Amino acid sequence: MHQFDLRVYYEDTDLAGIVYYANYLKFIERGRSEWVRALGVDQVALKAAQGLVFAVRRVEADYLRPAQFDDVLQVTTECLAISGVRIELSQAVLRGGERLFLALVTLVCLTNTGQPARIPADMRAKLLPALH
Repeated sequence: MHQFDLRVYYEDTDLAGIVYYANYLKFIERGRSEWVRALGVDQVALKAAQGLVFAVRRVEADYLRPAQFDDVLQVTTECLAISGVRIELSQAVLRGGERLFLALVTLVCLTNTGQPARIPADMRAKLLPALH
């Protein structure tokens, strides 16, 4: 499981001083980007060399407790499954071990024209150890 830490800034909150619901999606996006980077996958090079990108196909989100201004949060990312074109992830936003937000995320590999594409073998090799 990968962990990415971040702090809540004033711009992340709503009028009530709690994190605006849509910002949790931004937080888990950052967590996914850092997870892929930590695995040694260069997404910019993948797009340039092979014309492949990853897109979110589905998100199932559960908001459990609010985060507030100046909280230090942890975004966790765990790979649940990999198929030919899909990656299934479990992501959470925590504050000191307390779960605030949970999401099941489905990513798909696409060509530059938006067509489904198989995840390249070298990338699958980097992602498979993340299943264990």
